[in-house]
Amino acid sequence: MNFLRSLWFNLTFYAANLVMSVGLCGVLFLPREKIVKAVHIWLSAVAWIENHVGGIKYKIVGRENIPKGACLIASKHQSEWETFKMHLILNDPAIVLKRELLKIPLIGWYMSRSGSIPIDRGSPTKSMLAMLPAARKAAADGRPIVIFPEGTRVAVGESRPYKSGVMALYQYLNIPVVPLALNSGLLWPKNSFFKKSGTITVEFLPPIPSGLPREEMMRRLRDELETAAARLAKI
Repeated sequence: MNFLRSLWFNLTFYAANLVMSVGLCGVLFLPREKIVKAVHIWLSAVAWIENHVGGIKYKIVGRENIPKGACLIASKHQSEWETFKMHLILNDPAIVLKRELLKIPLIGWYMSRSGSIPIDRGSPTKSMLAMLPAARKAAADGRPIVIFPEGTRVAVGESRPYKSGVMALYQYLNIPVVPLALNSGLLWPKNSFFKKSGTITVEFLPPIPSGLPREEMMRRLRDELETAAARLAKI
């Protein structure tokens, strides 16, 4: 049963993404604000399929911890699932992502035109010089900036060293950082065909204020984020 349900869900999920990306592609020639609205329509349709076909729901805890105005959202990254949810959860985020994703036909175009911040992992210095001005513009517009500190998807119960990008943005922009813990990998494991039904928890932790020394900020971010992720993994 799990195989058949996962098969049906995967077929429906990816078919829906194809249909929505093609059906809405005309907005790619419109202003960014119109593209963001179209992305919301697209991702809302995908979320409906996750819920009604895959039995995958989600709940948000701690939304009150998101400050008004610009902030950094430093998120765990366990699954493909959260890449389809940030726009629904945060309305109009600027997501830091690897540049290779922008080369994906149609989907990459939406990512680029909706105001994502691409980075080139093969050229860290060049990437940093390009990332910071783009992030400053997003912050000036009051948009939350989403970054995955570990730089890649990491399975539930595992962790990797936090990259320097989150610290660079924290110091350059002088804005608070909100740790974002989740447990999406329990239902939608990394690189797995099989999906499980249930409810994913997305938890915003209290913000870490701006202006802290490098070592203190990174220690607090890692300790608080990993502790919360470990707790959610046991739910």
